[in-house]
Formats: sequence, C-alpha cells, structure tokens
Amino acid sequence: MLHQTPATAAATATLLVVDDDRDIRQLLAESLGARGYRVETAASARDMDQILARTAVDLIILDVMMPGEDGLSACRRIARDDGPEIVFLSALGEEHDRILGLEVGAGHYLTKPCSPREILATVRAALRRRGGAATTEADQYVFDGWRIDLASHELFDPEGVLVGLTDGEFAVLRVFIERPRRVLSREALLSAARGPDSDAYDRAIDVQVSRLRRKLRAGGDEIIRTVRNEGYLFVPRVARS
Repeated sequence: MLHQTPATAAATATLLVVDDDRDIRQLLAESLGARGYRVETAASARDMDQILARTAVDLIILDVMMPGEDGLSACRRIARDDGPEIVFLSALGEEHDRILGLEVGAGHYLTKPCSPREILATVRAALRRRGGAATTEADQYVFDGWRIDLASHELFDPEGVLVGLTDGEFAVLRVFIERPRRVLSREALLSAARGPDSDAYDRAIDVQVSRLRRKLRAGGDEIIRTVRNEGYLFVPRVARS
C-alpha cells in the first residue's frame, strides 16, 4: 500500500496515472500528490487521450492490461521524442513483457506489486531524463501577505510564521491557489484535491475548508468565501513569488 507523506523536494511536474484499477489510481494519486506532483488519473486509453488533449503532461504511469485499447498500443501511439515520459506499471513481469514495453517507447517498466519508494524513484529518474519541470525550485505564491510553497508544502503567515497544514488541508488550498477568484463547487474541489475517483463525501470538503478558514484568519480578512448553492471562492489575488 502506498504511503502518503509530505513533500520533501521541489516537484511541480504533472503526472497522469492510467489504470483500470480504481484503487491503484487513487493510491498513486495520493502518494505522488503528497510529494508535490500534480496528478491526473484515467481509467482507460480513451480517458487518457481526453486528458492529454487539454492538459500538458510530463509523465504517464501506464498499465498494460486495460479494457479497450491496451497500454502497449497506447504507448506506440503517443510515444515521441518531445512527448511525456512513459513508465509502465504492469502485472506482466516476464522478461519478454519488459523488453516489449521498452521497445514500444516506454522509458521504464515496473512490475506490480511495486513499493512506493521505487515508484517515486522511477518517476524522479524519468523526469530528470526528460529535463522537465520536476526539479525547479521556484513554485512559491503570495496572497494578502501570505506565502505558500507548493513544492515543500509550507505556508507562512504575513508575519513569516510557518502554519501547519494537514495533507488534506494543503491539497484543498493548492486548488484555491491554482484557481483563485473563481467559484468552485464542492465536486470540483473534491475532484481536484483528491482525484476524480475519491469516494469521500462533499462534507469532507466542507470540513477542510472550515479548518483552512480558521488557519487563514490571522488578519481578520475573509479569504475563502461561501457562495450559496454554488461552492467556495478564494477571494485574494494570487501572484507567483
């Protein structure tokens, strides 16, 4: 089982997990998201194509055996020099399976079950090979005197004091930072913060937002506004530090 821990290094790449197993998608999204990566998930190659059409992705973690188009076929189709890195994560672990996966365009091939440390190490190695955004250290934003570092999971109040956030609180705050001054429904917040396959209830978002409000009240200003029957609005303007 993947273990969720706070981010310890800069990691701003966008990852896409493609697997028809819902539990694997959710566990990978939570584990890698806790390390600071932005994680999208897809249950099929068709869903993957839809995400790739609207989102710039740095790396794809791809299953081989899926309903519809399998991972090998999808990899052949999307693998290119300027495209995302591809890491196979498959239950097929024979030598000929691994060789075939590498021959169709993947940079790495991992066999299930695989430890979270090995997955993380492979993701980092693949992104270093790509030379993408995963190693940048500039991922800090400011709002109303507050400063947040999305890579290190640190939030500082206007006095420069570090404010402790749980992983869940930080995930929700990240969504607000990336989508400021827009009304976000509970469903949108839940999907962006926890992944589209989360089985959490809307009430979980209400609790996280309530806790965030209490921690963001240092200056007394309203930072998260409730919009009746619609959701929540992050009021301040957000700027890259």
